[in-house]
Amino acid sequence: METIRVRKKYQITLPTVIREAAGVYEGDFLTAEVQEDRSILLRPGRPVDADEAFFYTPEWQAAEREADEDIRLGRVYHFDNVEEAIDFLHNHDPESIEHDDAD
Repeated sequence: METIRVRKKYQITLPTVIREAAGVYEGDFLTAEVQEDRSILLRPGRPVDADEAFFYTPEWQAAEREADEDIRLGRVYHFDNVEEAIDFLHNHDPESIEHDDAD
């Protein structure tokens, strides 16, 4: 753990040990997020094109985590073609479906 001082204009300097461990270099971007406990989480990032920004919204990321969990638990479906998948979506109640085992 490192202590960082907030300077004029609310600027901070990341200590060398933190920068090197995170692989952050001059010119890189960081994303910042305030956690529920008011801690600040910094992550190396990159600028995102406007048409990709939706992916990084909290709602989309929550859905991604849910999908990853479904895959991990084998809650997936397998279809031989797109017509089978579309038929499945139109004709099945999602609450009553048994899932295939993950491959």
